[in-house]
Amino acid sequence: MTDSDYLSRAEAALSYIEEAIDDNDADIELERSGNVLTLEFENGSKIIVNLQPPMEEIWIAAKAGGFHFKFVDGRWLDTRNGREFFESLSDYASQQAGEPVTFSA
Repeated sequence: MTDSDYLSRAEAALSYIEEAIDDNDADIELERSGNVLTLEFENGSKIIVNLQPPMEEIWIAAKAGGFHFKFVDGRWLDTRNGREFFESLSDYASQQAGEPVTFSA
């Protein structure tokens, strides 16, 4: 994948998250600074989603831990267990919000 392809796909994922936050009923504050999205929940906990261009990955830092995702066969997949990015983010956000939060590809 070229640098341009990576940035285009990764930026699309961040933009989707920004749009999806508005469609969720959970009380989530969103802040973006460059390639970093911070989702802050009503209980004060946070999830950080950031791009890692040198690795061509998207990283998630959540209460559940740190996770790395690489673009494979049209989807962002966890480099350890192959789990899909938006499915994972939905689970981590739901855990921290204490209510269902859904992101889908």
